[in-house]
Amino acid sequence: MTVLTTMIVILFVIGYLCIALESFTKINKAAIALLMCVGCWTLLVMGPEAYYPDVAPDAIVHKIAGVIEHHLGDAAGTLFFLMGAMTIVEIVDSNGGFNFVRDTIKTRSKRKLLWRVAFITFFLSAILDNLTTSIVMIMVLRKLVQNREERMIYAALVIIAANSGGAFSPIGDVTTIMLWIKGVITTQGVLTEIFVPSLVSMLIPAFIMQYMLSGKFDKEQNLPKAEVSQFTKAQRNTIFWLGVGGLMFVPVFKTLTHLPPFMGILLVLGVLWTVTEIFHYNTSEDDTMAKRVSDLLSRIDLSTIMFFLGILMAVAVLQEIGVLTSLGEGLNEAFAGNYYLINGIIGVLSSIVDNVPLVAGCMGMYPMATAEQVAANPELAAMMQDGIFWQLLAYCAGVGGSMLIIGSAAGVVVMGLEKITFGWYMKKISWIVLVGYLAGMFCYFLERLLFF
Repeated sequence: MTVLTTMIVILFVIGYLCIALESFTKINKAAIALLMCVGCWTLLVMGPEAYYPDVAPDAIVHKIAGVIEHHLGDAAGTLFFLMGAMTIVEIVDSNGGFNFVRDTIKTRSKRKLLWRVAFITFFLSAILDNLTTSIVMIMVLRKLVQNREERMIYAALVIIAANSGGAFSPIGDVTTIMLWIKGVITTQGVLTEIFVPSLVSMLIPAFIMQYMLSGKFDKEQNLPKAEVSQFTKAQRNTIFWLGVGGLMFVPVFKTLTHLPPFMGILLVLGVLWTVTEIFHYNTSEDDTMAKRVSDLLSRIDLSTIMFFLGILMAVAVLQEIGVLTSLGEGLNEAFAGNYYLINGIIGVLSSIVDNVPLVAGCMGMYPMATAEQVAANPELAAMMQDGIFWQLLAYCAGVGGSMLIIGSAAGVVVMGLEKITFGWYMKKISWIVLVGYLAGMFCYFLERLLFF
C-alpha cells in the first residue's frame, strides 16, 4: 500500500469515526461526510499517476474529472431515487393515503404493534424496496407512537425488517438487483433458498426487542382521530394506489425500458403530482396549499441527502484506488474455499461501508462459473448461477447492513428522519442484529445440507 493510499484510508477512517461519534462532537454528520469526500478526492488528485499509470500526464486531469463524473452519476441516480421516493411517500401521507395502513396495524398493545410493524415491513420491502418501505413505515409510526424513545425502537426494527425483506427478493435491495441483472442469481433461486434465512434474521431480533416494550398506549395517543381531508375517500385511495402501485411499477419500468430506476421514480412522481393538482383544482387555495407537491418538496431533509452524497463519493475513492478490491482478494486468500466465512465478513463490512461497491467488487473478483468449468474443477460449483457464494452474498450484503445504522440506505434514511444517533443504535441494536444475522446464515447452511 502506497503512502498516498494509506493517507486516504486514514482520512476515511477519521471521518467515519467523527460520524460515529456525532452525539459527542455535536457536529452534523452531513458536514463530516462532505469534508471526508472532498478530502479523499483531493488526496487522490495529489498523486494520480500511481493509480492511472497508462494515462498520459497531460490527460490525467481530464481522466480524474471523468472518473468523478462517473461516480457522481451513480450517486446522483441513488439520490434522485431517494428524493423522488421521499416526495411520493410524503404526497400519499399528507393526503391521507396511508390512513388504512395505520388503521390496519394500530393496536393499544405495544408488543403487538411491534410484531405487526415487523411483518408488514418485511413483506412490503420485498415488493417495493427497503428504502421506500422504511420511509412509508416511519411516516405511519409517527402517527401511532408519540413517545420518541419508544418510536426509536420501532424505527430500529423497521431498518432490520426492511433489509431482511429486501434480501430474499430480486427487486428488494440494490445489491440483489445488481446480482439479479448480472444473472448470478435467479428469481426462483433467491426466493426459495434465501426466504427462510431472511425471515429468521428478522424474527429473532423482533423476539428480543419485544422485551424493550411493555404495557399499552394511551387511547388518545395510539388511536388518533380521523384527519380532516379536502379529498374524498375515493380520491385518497386513488392517491395511495398511484403512489404505492407506481413504486411497485418502477422495477417493471426498468425491465421494459432498461432506463435507470430513478427515471421510473420521476415518472411516478410526475403522474402523482399531476393527479393531485387536478384534485386540488376545485378546492380553496388556502386550505390545500400545505398539501400541494410544490410545498411538500421543501420538506425533503437535505442534510440526509448531503450525507448520502458525501458517503457515496468517499467510498467511491476507496473503490477507485483499489482498496475494496484488495480487501476482497485478501479475504479470498485467507479463507479459501470457506464461502460462509468470506461472505460473513463481507456482510459485516457492508455495515461499515456501502454494500453496493462491495458487491460490485465481488462481482468483478469472482466471475460466474460455467458448467464446463465446474466439470473440470468441481470446487467452482459454488460460483455457478444460484451457487452458494452468490446466494450468501445476496443475504449477507443485505442483512449485514443492519448491524450499524449507516450500513444501509434504509438505516441512513431512518437515521435522518428520526434523528437516531449512531451510538444509541450500536449500543442497543447492533448485537441483536448480529444474533439474527448469524442465525440466518446457520439456517441457510442447514437448507443446503438437507434440501438443496
